[in-house]
Amino acid sequence: MDAGYERLTAWFTEAGPCLLAFSGGVDSSLLLAAAKDALGDQVLAVTAASPLHPRAETEQAAALAAGLHARHRVVELDELVHPLIRANPPDRCYHCKRLRFAAMLELAEQEGLALVVEGSNQDDLGDYRPGLKAKDELGIRSPLLDLSIGKAEIRRLAKARGLPTWDRPTAACLASRVPYGQELTPAKLGRVAAAEAALAAFGLGQLRVRDHGSVARLELSADRLPEAIAEPLRTRVLEAVRAAGYAYVTIDLAGYRTGALNEVLERDD
Repeated sequence: MDAGYERLTAWFTEAGPCLLAFSGGVDSSLLLAAAKDALGDQVLAVTAASPLHPRAETEQAAALAAGLHARHRVVELDELVHPLIRANPPDRCYHCKRLRFAAMLELAEQEGLALVVEGSNQDDLGDYRPGLKAKDELGIRSPLLDLSIGKAEIRRLAKARGLPTWDRPTAACLASRVPYGQELTPAKLGRVAAAEAALAAFGLGQLRVRDHGSVARLELSADRLPEAIAEPLRTRVLEAVRAAGYAYVTIDLAGYRTGALNEVLERDD
């Protein structure tokens, strides 16, 4: 067994029975595999179904948990009913994580599990992540942070473990596509999800559709920009994003990067 993976399984063996916040991405997938190997049925994977995430992600998470023969449950959350989250302030992620982790702590108590675990990794410390504060306040544990494991190592370990998510593009909640201070609505989140799903079908790899009202700002990997603006793909991209509900379609020349909307906060500072 890979020494890095052994460190993860040892972490879970020492921690004991737990509830794992499970999105189905590569980070939480690796954690679920390690927890299942270490604890068997003493780990419960929980996925939050929410308007902040495409429904397809919930279905993928369920399928992955089934493939690992892990106990799995889906809980329904609607963060948009909370005015402070809906208003989308710069610390929105803090309030959202407080809500989500509180729900998981309640479920863990019902299941007799003393520990809730989530998948933040070492690379997350280099970005603006107010949700980390909520995690710490509520006592949620983060094995990847405890072991100083970053994204490249996570992908390597996931590939070695045979997880189908090892090269899955990084995901983030749909609220991260809407500039701070602009209200989150089901319509906005729905058109982002529809546009991103259409573009993903073109095989463009890692991408984001940032919502600026009637304008969609597309972030694509820099090496895919020439392809995206050349025919016939240019017309296909334009038509797909317009069909999702946007009047104008632009491509960000800076390309894809995590936390792009945080750049406005940095400039203000």
